[in-house]
Amino acid sequence: MMENNQQKLELTESQKKTLIAIVHKTLRSYLETGKLQKIEKNDPLLKQKCGAFVTLHRFGNLRGCIGHIQADMPIYKIIQEMAISAATLDPRFQAVTIDELKDITVEISLISPLFKISVDQIKIGVHGLMVIYKGRRGLLLPRVPAERNWDVKTYLDNLCLKAGIPTDIWDDDPELYAFTAIEFGEREQDIK
Repeated sequence: MMENNQQKLELTESQKKTLIAIVHKTLRSYLETGKLQKIEKNDPLLKQKCGAFVTLHRFGNLRGCIGHIQADMPIYKIIQEMAISAATLDPRFQAVTIDELKDITVEISLISPLFKISVDQIKIGVHGLMVIYKGRRGLLLPRVPAERNWDVKTYLDNLCLKAGIPTDIWDDDPELYAFTAIEFGEREQDIK
């Protein structure tokens, strides 16, 4: 896990819409057939390898969120897998049903490689964080503390809670990594 030295991804609105459409198409196909639909994309940018999270909402409420931090699959393929995982494997929720699909909105976060960071370098709304401590890990996307108006201490406390570790570990030198993300999605009023 090292400093992000990859070239920054810049997606067009058309590419973002394509990725959101892939998530919807993948979810419908998977919930109807139980199989991952094979999709091929020729867009070189969508073939780049990248870590990603897919977040599903229903009526404005979280309905599933799962990601993969390793940049080992093309973007268009990793979002397919994470969409299925968010819909069916998030342990906080029952699996999404086919009847719910019409009400599901999608957010996608394409993440940079992880890099070590110190607490005093954290920028709210810029850095997503992952903590590793005594075999446990927790991760929060960059938008989470910004949306909730957290300061750095509150961000770190919630990161620890997500990992299931005490909030007073910072003197014990846990591993702390940051990443940046391109985050985009659809609003409820955008779905039909």
